Amino acid sequence: MTKPRITRRATLMGLGATLATPAILRAQSTDAFPQNEPAIREEVPVQRNVSAFSQQNWQDHFETLGKGCLLADISSRALHYWGPDGETYRLFPSSVPMTEELTKRGYSKIVRKAENPSWTPTQSMRERDPTLPARVEGGAPGNPLGTRAMYLDWPAYLVHGTHDTRKIGRQSSSGCIGLYNQHVEELYELVQVGTQVRLL
Repeated sequence: MTKPRITRRATLMGLGATLATPAILRAQSTDAFPQNEPAIREEVPVQRNVSAFSQQNWQDHFETLGKGCLLADISSRALHYWGPDGETYRLFPSSVPMTEELTKRGYSKIVRKAENPSWTPTQSMRERDPTLPARVEGGAPGNPLGTRAMYLDWPAYLVHGTHDTRKIGRQSSSGCIGLYNQHVEELYELVQVGTQVRLL
């Protein structure tokens, strides 16, 4: 009778199986999964779009760079920024309006900027959700404008941050373009009042 040969490969496979056992047991336990998240069927579906993260040319959307250009591509859920120097370019994932009815498209510009902006829901927002507060102060944890806001010359339309990171990449806003707070803080330092904006 021949003795089984212990090879290096067999030893490594045995060691790997031993190390993986606790992870397999944890995965089979219900404690490994969040218990208080909403069912996925209740979540807004996200359509991944590779073109969202493809660089675009400002010349396809604006006649001149001027003080800079912002393009909010609603269908691909991406925000593009071109600086006035012709060199600076940024691309960020964004949230977009929940419905076509809430979506405004066309050309605008940045008319005002604010750090830790306060938020006052519009009348139509309060009609849709009467439980909304009359106002949320800047810097408050529940403030939906996050840490920075850039106001368009269209009333109640902004590019702003959000504390609710689940909204990014989704149709989740009441008309605004939302960014992760760290992205809106970076963009805020670049964008000047007078920057051209296009919502496409």
